[in-house]
Amino acid sequence: MSARIFIDGQAGTTGLGITERLEKTGGFILLTLPESRRKDPEARAEAMSAADITVLCLPDDAAREAVALAPPGARILDASTAHRVAEGWVYGFAEMAPGQAELITAARLVANPGCYATGAIALLRPLTALGLMEAKSPVSINAVSGYTGGGKAMIAAHEAQGGPAFELYALGLRHKHLPEITRYARLARPPLFVPSVGHFPQGMLVCVPLFLDTLSRASSPARLVEAYADYYAGAKAVRVQRDIWTANLDPQELNGTDMLEIFICANEAAGQVLLIARLDNLGKGASGAAVQNIELMLRREA
Repeated sequence: MSARIFIDGQAGTTGLGITERLEKTGGFILLTLPESRRKDPEARAEAMSAADITVLCLPDDAAREAVALAPPGARILDASTAHRVAEGWVYGFAEMAPGQAELITAARLVANPGCYATGAIALLRPLTALGLMEAKSPVSINAVSGYTGGGKAMIAAHEAQGGPAFELYALGLRHKHLPEITRYARLARPPLFVPSVGHFPQGMLVCVPLFLDTLSRASSPARLVEAYADYYAGAKAVRVQRDIWTANLDPQELNGTDMLEIFICANEAAGQVLLIARLDNLGKGASGAAVQNIELMLRREA
């Protein structure tokens, strides 16, 4: 039997990506509203009531309003930032920890992760979970994303002739993904996070530099590779490169996929390692993760 999915905010980048993936997958009935009723609270509530799952692809305040008007018992997947650390919501990064996929399957309310947060948590959660890094350790994160992750204004700027080749942003050091990174990476304090955007549509690299002597247990680059490989063994959407990486990395290599790759680079003589996560900010970083969560909520994926 086909599952009924209502995407509130279907015309946005994430909503369009989810729609395309669901249509390709098959087995879904997409509930839509006519243009004249897309902002009508009564029509939206009716669609939520008829849907097996409602997906919110809305700004944060609008997502909170949508949850408030949802009928009792409605199952909701929120792709905004609004509920990622909210009480009663399950975080939708299935590979984050053992049992997380099962929590998503059983949940009524699921918060889809942020794109940067997915890469950062994928790198940091194994370190704290396995006791390789103390929660109080200082952490810095550098990342670059394609411009499609920045919203309509950024997309317009980059698609205009002469758009910036590269730029740093969120230099007030209060990026909206910091609360979820801090909580789900199990850090005692927010990391120093420096995001940037490149003049390419999609793709992402998230980098965490570390000194080996800051880790809680004696370790080595080879030990870190083994730790990540063991942690993500059997994870269909996370792939760990099992060698110390020395080649260049293109942030666009995974575009069009829902995979996340992990790389460990090292200068062992200097006691330095660089942890890197690569993903498509519109795939595993947004729409791909949403479809994975929809399938988990419908018990279609183990």
